[in-house]
Amino acid sequence: MDGLLRGLAEKHEVSLLTLRSSDEHTQSSLAATREYCRHVFDFELDVLNPDNKRKRALQLRSLVSRRTFEALHMYHADFQSYFDRTVAQGSYDVVQVEFAQMGVYGLPRGVGKRPRYVLDEHNVEYEISKRTAEGSGSKLRKLYNSVNWRKLRHEERRAWANFDGVSLTSVRDEQLLRAEAPSVRTRVVPNGVDVETFRSTGKPAVADELLFFGALSYYPNTDGLDHFIDETLPRIVAKRPSVRLRVVGPSPASSTLARVSRHVEVVGFVDELLPEIERASVVIVPLRIGGGTRLKIIEAMAVGRPIVSTRLGAEGIDVTHEKQLLLADTPDAFANEVVRALEDSALAARLGASARQLAEERYSWRAAVRNLEDFYKDLGTLAS
Repeated sequence: MDGLLRGLAEKHEVSLLTLRSSDEHTQSSLAATREYCRHVFDFELDVLNPDNKRKRALQLRSLVSRRTFEALHMYHADFQSYFDRTVAQGSYDVVQVEFAQMGVYGLPRGVGKRPRYVLDEHNVEYEISKRTAEGSGSKLRKLYNSVNWRKLRHEERRAWANFDGVSLTSVRDEQLLRAEAPSVRTRVVPNGVDVETFRSTGKPAVADELLFFGALSYYPNTDGLDHFIDETLPRIVAKRPSVRLRVVGPSPASSTLARVSRHVEVVGFVDELLPEIERASVVIVPLRIGGGTRLKIIEAMAVGRPIVSTRLGAEGIDVTHEKQLLLADTPDAFANEVVRALEDSALAARLGASARQLAEERYSWRAAVRNLEDFYKDLGTLAS
């Protein structure tokens, strides 16, 4: 989202209304945003990061409610009032709402000309819940999601109908939405990367070092990572005994921390991601659940590092097996592709160069911003 905001702010006045909790990075993030936003309206709500007890209580409550956990968790009347006042006191052409979960809020009319409302769907959320229900997780998680995804689908469809337009990160997600709600106006605005920042500096990779990065508290990431450590990594170690997996990202799950070993290092949050990607011999994306598109793949592409991913992990990104990356879905096949990339330096270099070229041509934030501006114009909000 930062890339879209920065790009839009180059030609437009942009303000941000943020509903957030507090952590050690909050103030520095807000300060960075204020550098290019006209206004930053900051609404703090501590319950956005519930402890496990509160989270489980809300999930249990949702099972006997018509509303999902996501709706019960995200909706707060105080923020609705703040949202209403903020829009009423400003003069906005577009109000863009990030994430389907925020679709639970009513859309204020404002004063004078009504702004156009755009929902930015990072994923089709109900599909992730549905895939989790159909996956190989615990019986309790599967049961919960088998109930939740249907209600989430209803809430998401209602949100789509309320907005003037919906942007999505992939053609596949757009097709899924239009099959459910053909009258909704949509535009594919792929996730992007700052191709100037995410650029190789020429530093050599650390031999036999694998990298996984992302939000480590996000269940699809935890599921894929833990399964990789248990099922795939031993197969790689059998052929490359010096292999080490470096895990980078905020809030690692306890299940991942329990898997730390001489072959697995959990680094946690880092201030700069580029050095972590550069030092990797191979970036892995072993996801088994998910939707939308993965920023981790686009960022690794921009740095020109070889990537091994499941097909679902690379879903929605216009990549080809053995051209920009290597694709595999079973532990044996995934391990074999990782070993190939580690052992064949020419292959690794060719994949990296092709991936970088695609990132520049199709997945830069600048291209995404132009696409989003065109969508705003189509909705009648900006002059052509």
